[in-house]
This record gives sequence, structure tokens and C-alpha cells, in this order.
Amino acid sequence: MSYRGKQTLPFAGCFKAYACSRVMLLLLLLVHPAAASSSLCQDLCICSSDILSCPQRNLTTPPTHLPRYTAVLDLSFNSILRLRADWTAVSLRSLHTLLLSHNNLHSLSPDAFTKVKRLKHLDLSSNNLTYLDEFVFEPLPHLEVLMLYNNRIGLIDRLSFSGLLSLQKLYLSQNRVTRFPLELLKDRNRLDKLRLVDVSFNRIRSLPLAELKTVPTWLKDSVYFHGNPLLCSCDLYSALSGWQQRDLRPVSEFTDNHTCVQPWSPIGGGKTSILQLHLQLNCSEVRVRDEEAFLNQILILDCDSRFRDATKNWIAPPLVNQSILLPLPDGQLQLGPLRAEDSGEYRCVVEGEGVNETVLVTVRVYNSTYGFGDGLNTAYTTLGCCILTIVLVFIYLYLVPCPCCPGKAKMAYEESCYASNLSLTNPPDPQGAPHVAFYEGKDQNGGIKCDAKKNDEDGDR
Repeated sequence: MSYRGKQTLPFAGCFKAYACSRVMLLLLLLVHPAAASSSLCQDLCICSSDILSCPQRNLTTPPTHLPRYTAVLDLSFNSILRLRADWTAVSLRSLHTLLLSHNNLHSLSPDAFTKVKRLKHLDLSSNNLTYLDEFVFEPLPHLEVLMLYNNRIGLIDRLSFSGLLSLQKLYLSQNRVTRFPLELLKDRNRLDKLRLVDVSFNRIRSLPLAELKTVPTWLKDSVYFHGNPLLCSCDLYSALSGWQQRDLRPVSEFTDNHTCVQPWSPIGGGKTSILQLHLQLNCSEVRVRDEEAFLNQILILDCDSRFRDATKNWIAPPLVNQSILLPLPDGQLQLGPLRAEDSGEYRCVVEGEGVNETVLVTVRVYNSTYGFGDGLNTAYTTLGCCILTIVLVFIYLYLVPCPCCPGKAKMAYEESCYASNLSLTNPPDPQGAPHVAFYEGKDQNGGIKCDAKKNDEDGDR
């Protein structure tokens, strides 16, 4: 009879104890994430509550074991080359500020920000980034400040900023950008939140002036594009001259940096001040705001101030009937039905704490319903005058009345001749004037020969 007992391997108890200890340690790390970051805070970073500051540690990759509660992460002044999709092992839902400036970043993974979706402030300045992929910032709907200045960015996909629904400030200066990021201004849903766009000192040759003209003045006051090799033109002068008259900061604070190059100048050629182009290109004078309207029209004036939330009050010209003025809740002024006397300069006074601005709007009401007098094209006017002149010449040449009654034309002719004879009297010669003698017939004596045939018959007699 054999007995089969349960066999125990050597050191089995030790193995089970070791496995249990590792499981307990893992559970401890999950429950207390601060234990995982204790070595991180002691060796690499300076930790203060939810702030991890790890600058100048010669890091080539971000630290892997980051606590979940991290709110501010400073990795600036290191040697990080690439931000991969798995740069953090856990989802950092509390992280709102990520500082990666002054590294050697040359590329961003398309999924680099999928685990930090709560970011509000992202600093990627002073790196070696050369391009921005499409949708690279799409996982960041809460991002408010994006700092990309002092890189080598030359290519920006038109969908790079598509996911930034809360973006307020974009810093793109000192790069190699060749086009203005117009997609930021076309999205009307983002205009209310956008506060600053800086594309200064890049390689932009032309600006979307038509689109910039429709941008609210409070946003124009924070769109910086100085230091670019813009091509000189009167349209560019008109835009900047209008900004200067409104004392907008991008022009008033950086006047000397607003230069342009002539289209025929070589790259790196001489620069010209944009605000002095009217002296070289004979550009027309710029006025702040002009509005044209016609009789009985309803017109709405916009107080396009650079101060968005200030109080706005309108002052109308003295001859305007106050009954046609209707202030609107958004600071606009409705006029109408308009009369010719309603032309003049309307002032919008913007007031508030530390705010003092006056917006001038010149209104011209044409004395017609459809503006015929000023709307008529000069070319058509000239053509009409030419046709009328030709018609009058034909009438003069071919439609002169003929002498219908015999003898009357002859009488008229004779009467005209005799009248001419009566008018030919010799005026007294001034004293000392030379006398000139002409030989004439005895009977004619200087008169006009009215009837040659009759005179011939009298001579025969």
C-alpha cells in the first residue's frame, strides 16, 4: 500500500512571501502615489505640494514616475529631444501647466498630449521645432496659452490649432513662419476668447488685410506682426495708418519695426517704413471710419473700440433730430430713416476705469434714394457726352432749314450785305499813325459788292 502525500518544494514559502510583498508594494503605490515620487523629489526635482520643478537636470527624457496629483511640471533647461506619446505612464488629470522651454525638442508626437487633456498653459519656446502636425493640439480643448516663440517652425498645418477651443494667447514670434495663421481669425467661435496673436519677426511676405479689417478693434489691439519682410503697398499703408490713428498697441509700441520691402528689391534689400509709404507711393490719406448712406435708409454705427467691456456713449451732430437715434445694447447706434441733414461726424465716447477713447464715424447721406449722383460711372458719363455731341453735329450739318420761298433768301442776303456796308465806317486814325492807300473802283469805294451782275450791267451802260 502506497501513500501519496502532498510534496512541498524547497523555498516555496519564501517564494510566496516574496510575491505577496511585491503585490502589497504595488497596491501601496497605487493607493499612495506620493511614495513613487519620493525618490523623484529627492534626486531630480524640487517638489512643493502639487508642483514639480526639474530644471537644469540634463534630462534627455521626461521623468517616468510622475505623481497623478501634479498640477505644475517644470522641465525647462534640459536636453529633451522628443516628446513621445508614452512620456508619462499615467494620465495627469490635474496638470494645468507644462513648461518645456529651452530644451532640444525637434518634434512632437501626434499623441503627445493625450494624457494631459486639462492643460491650460503649455510652454514649448526656445526649442528646435521645425513643423506642427495636423491635430497635434487637438487633445487640449482647455489650453489657454501656447508659447512657441524662438523655434525654427517653418511649416504649420492648417489644422494644427483646430482643437484649441479655449485658446487666448498664441506666441509664434521669432520663427520661420511664411504665412499668417488666418484659421484662428476665421473661427468666429474662438474670436470671443482670443486675446493675443504674435507672429512678429518671421518670414511673412503678405497679410490677409481684408480679413484683418473685419476683426474687432479690441482684438486688433493684440495682433502683432512687426519685423516681417512684408511687401510694400498702399493697402498695407492704409491698414497700418488706420491702426496708428486708433493708437493700437501693435503699431504705436513697435513703430520702428513696421517696415516693408519693395517688390523689386532683392532678398535682404533695403527696408522702408510702412507709415512713410504715402511719400513714396503717393498713397491716399486714411480716415478712421467713413459710412455712406442714402435717404430714408436705416444705418447702424458700430463703436469699434479697443476696450471691449467699457461704457459707450454716442454724441450726434447738432442738426440731427434726436428721434432718429436709437442706442443698442451692444454699444451700437441705429440711425434712421435718414435725411440729408443727418450727415456729419458721430462720436462714440468710451469710458471706464483707466479708459479714455473716442471713436469718430463720419456719415455722409446722399441726397437721393439710390445714390444716382455719386454712383454713376465716369466712363459711362463720358460715353454719353460723346454720343450727344455727335448727334448735335449731325443735326447742325444736315438738318439746317432750306429757303422754301423764292426770292426771300435773296432779299435776306441783300439786306445782310447792305447792313454790312452801313457798318463799314472808317474810324478816326490816331495821330501819327501811318496811312495806307488801296486802289478801288470809283463806285465801290471800299464797300462790299452785293450784286455782281447788277454792277456789271451798270458798267456796260
